[in-house]
Amino acid sequence: MKCLECNNELSYIDHKNAMELFGLELCSQHTQRMEKLMRRNGTPLEAVQLYYGLKAAGVHPMLEWWDGNKSIDIAVSRVKLNIEIDTEYQMLTHEQAINELEETMHSYKNGFTTIRIPHILIKHYLQETVNNIMGIIEGLRINIKVI
Repeated sequence: MKCLECNNELSYIDHKNAMELFGLELCSQHTQRMEKLMRRNGTPLEAVQLYYGLKAAGVHPMLEWWDGNKSIDIAVSRVKLNIEIDTEYQMLTHEQAINELEETMHSYKNGFTTIRIPHILIKHYLQETVNNIMGIIEGLRINIKVI
């Protein structure tokens, strides 16, 4: 058992604690870093899980990337992809809807594509979600080469 971030061997306690908190193999140092990041930014657990799923697939994502206006859950800068994790499913008010539309507009103006993924999808279908994002990344990579 090795830490997904630093590749150091994990003790039984480190492995147990990280698996209980994140469902991921992280050393105590990286477990503490992720806990701090989640508290500070309100990062959803599923964003952390997707981040490591994408890293395992060979992508170089950034967790809680600042785009100049707000913090993005996950960004893949090489193909200008922003990934937001939706954690709430209440009815949107018109103010919330217009704010989301404006945020998407700012992303497009800066050349970024933003996708929103329901947290429940990551929770139950992480590998399928990673596979679909890999397809999106490949499509964006092809389009960048064409331009």
